[in-house]
Amino acid sequence: ASFFGAVEPGNPVVDSFEAELRNVLGSLRRLTGAGEAKLQQHDLHRRGANTLFNIWIKYKPRLPAWYYNEKLLKVGDSLAQIKEYKLALLQCYGRYFEQFISVNIDEIIDVRQFKSTFFPHGFREKSAALTFHALQERNACIYQMVCSSDRNLQHPESLQTCLSVLSSLRLTMQVALPQERLCWLIYNGTIHIYTICRHLMMIGQSAKVLEYLLWASICMESSIPLLSVHYLTWRATLYAAVSQCYFDCQASVHGEVFARRGLIKIDELKQLQNMSSSLESSETKKIFREATLKMSVMIFKRAVFESRRRPKSYLRPKLRVNLKEVQNMPWPRTATERLLTEMFDGVAAQFLAILEALSDSSRPVLFPAPPACDEIEIRDVISELFFAGLEILSGNSLENPKECWVLYPVMQMLGEKGVSGDAAVKFIKLAFSYEEWEVFDSAVEVVVHFLQAQDDPTWKKFEIELKLLTLMQPLLFPRRFKQGISFSENNVKEIKMPHGSEEKQTFRSEYSEDPLQHGEPSQDLIILATTVFSCVSTSEENIQPDKEILVDVVMFLWQSCRTELQQIQTSGSDYLEYIHESKAYQWVHLLWIVNELIQKSSIGDTNAVMLAEATLGLTAILENVAAS
Repeated sequence: ASFFGAVEPGNPVVDSFEAELRNVLGSLRRLTGAGEAKLQQHDLHRRGANTLFNIWIKYKPRLPAWYYNEKLLKVGDSLAQIKEYKLALLQCYGRYFEQFISVNIDEIIDVRQFKSTFFPHGFREKSAALTFHALQERNACIYQMVCSSDRNLQHPESLQTCLSVLSSLRLTMQVALPQERLCWLIYNGTIHIYTICRHLMMIGQSAKVLEYLLWASICMESSIPLLSVHYLTWRATLYAAVSQCYFDCQASVHGEVFARRGLIKIDELKQLQNMSSSLESSETKKIFREATLKMSVMIFKRAVFESRRRPKSYLRPKLRVNLKEVQNMPWPRTATERLLTEMFDGVAAQFLAILEALSDSSRPVLFPAPPACDEIEIRDVISELFFAGLEILSGNSLENPKECWVLYPVMQMLGEKGVSGDAAVKFIKLAFSYEEWEVFDSAVEVVVHFLQAQDDPTWKKFEIELKLLTLMQPLLFPRRFKQGISFSENNVKEIKMPHGSEEKQTFRSEYSEDPLQHGEPSQDLIILATTVFSCVSTSEENIQPDKEILVDVVMFLWQSCRTELQQIQTSGSDYLEYIHESKAYQWVHLLWIVNELIQKSSIGDTNAVMLAEATLGLTAILENVAAS
């Protein structure tokens, strides 16, 4: 390239190199959005990968090292944007590190070794920033590759890889932190750490990620450029994540203390801002208000319960509030509502505080159970929180009641008199989980009317989830059964639940292994099966129900079929005669639906045993019936 002059556009070698890269990236982008068959897609992808490999080999001796290395990272970033993580890792970031001594990057855990390997000439060279960027993006690609093969991180190796990525990110940030000009790297590193940690928190690994979230928070405080108001919203998000980690680890005291510490840091920045500027813009006020709210919510999460606990030496019985008697009184009616009013302005903030106070990462939606705590005061607080949430949903807590629904997340509704639809759906799921049936029935009736009036796919997804919860209710608790809420027939024909029957099976807190009564399955069970099958089969991917709810519903259907399947299998050689005498036709159909659901929803990827039992059981029945 140097033979033709400066290495810049217009140089024939550079132009040829750029053109070939544009062509291969363009073909890979088109491939990402194309709908070709898997075999054809795989073949086109293989050709693209081979072409990229040949380009690097062809132009490496023809271009200066600095230009070649810059292009490696730019192409790697482009590949990562179109989710070609493996290609970016092997063909771009991996090639970049070939310039260093042959050492396993994952084995470098010491700061001194890290510096001597990647920065032997210090950090002032232009290539230092490129190396930091390559190290960070390499880790991001490794994490994404793990997620693509094991989304729920069920294998110990997947979890360990994620923890190794976090350690590597922390080491990179530790070395870069003293360099003020690399503040962008610290900021990006905190985003990567937060993304991975939130994923691990969702699968119950909060104790293992707490130290990394703490590190990310301290890094934001230690980098002077990142202490500005512009980054306050993100800093508050990290503070809230640390506090949530403490709550998940049953260390609520530490969670509240850290939230109060965050509140002090926010107040310190606000005082500095007031000293340096006479006028405070509306955008700045909004940033401080949101950050303060996030910390206040985490403080409320513990304070609302602790303020009601009685000392052990306190023997005098405390008068309890009858919620039905105060139902028609003006807001605030209970101690919980008074605390909400004191701490938060506006129903959006109050509703967010209620959701966070009730949220419990160890409580799945479809494993409903009353509060585990034996203290009457804590149970009263939970009931009062639901009582207050329902009042906000109905609009009765407003001085001038008006439409409460908006198409924005709750955090964007600060100071406005409104509650978002997604927050309302989460509230209903919590009511289902805590067995607050009166709240559940009332809230569903209000929210469904709102959801049915929306055209956005997000709301259709929420509508399907509420539909499944309503259908599950009489199967889990037949004695509490009521007439079901009517849903629109966009995806499902079976929309109204019939009155309860003696055939229903009670299902509490975990999947029951009690055998079903022999005979046909209950009508409620058939409606649930056909409804969820219709949702999975006809709905687009972005409006399918939440994965957790879908898995639990399919597990429930499988457990319901399992006993009857065993009866059919032990009936002898003449399956057809047994099926006819026992009226088990619908059980076979139900089993077929379960098998289809497992296949279509990819549940078999995470529960191979259930997949094998359902598929082999159905196959045995159909083969024996065909042979009869």
